[in-house]
Amino acid sequence: MTVKTILVVDDSPTDRHIITSILTRNGYQVGEAGSGEEGVAKTREMEPDLVLMDVVMPGMNGYQATRLLSRGDTTRHIPIILCTTKDQQTDKIWGLRQGAWDYITKPVVTAELLQKIARLD
Repeated sequence: MTVKTILVVDDSPTDRHIITSILTRNGYQVGEAGSGEEGVAKTREMEPDLVLMDVVMPGMNGYQATRLLSRGDTTRHIPIILCTTKDQQTDKIWGLRQGAWDYITKPVVTAELLQKIARLD
């Protein structure tokens, strides 16, 4: 699987901008969503190669959105990397149990993010 298109789901415009900038500078096509609900809808519409999902969002949080996508018939094959400020081991374990493929904490370190994406290729 080659990752070319990535959907960034984060309620923070600043975090979306930072992550999108890193990804576009490295040749990825990037879509954005500002909430869990919008992220689920855009994932179904775009069918990206990867979703970078924040956890702490109003309304549907990232764990709920991840669970929904990872169990959906048309979206279960799409990898999700949780990208969050929640840095406890229990947060990571819970995220992986919801269907995330990997977990990265903010602030995002460019090399770490690109390495995690490269592992999917």
